Amino acid sequence: MTSSKDSGSEESNGTPDSPRDLTLWETFQSVLWAMLGVQKRSNAKRDFSRGKASHFIVLGILFGVGFVILLIFVVRLVLQHAI
Repeated sequence: MTSSKDSGSEESNGTPDSPRDLTLWETFQSVLWAMLGVQKRSNAKRDFSRGKASHFIVLGILFGVGFVILLIFVVRLVLQHAI
């Protein structure tokens, strides 16, 4: 009796037997927080259990390239106004 009650409560909570993959938004947030150096332990566990490495790699590269482009833009802007 308890096993059927437990499985019924799992289904009503929306947690299927196999966890779903992270959404693009959840992956985006995880990469952003990782680049800032802050991340909740629960989110880190979620990322390792449900995330796909390829998604994190692609978003990490995009964030890195975007950061370098932003730095180049800021340096050029500062140098332009300094001269």
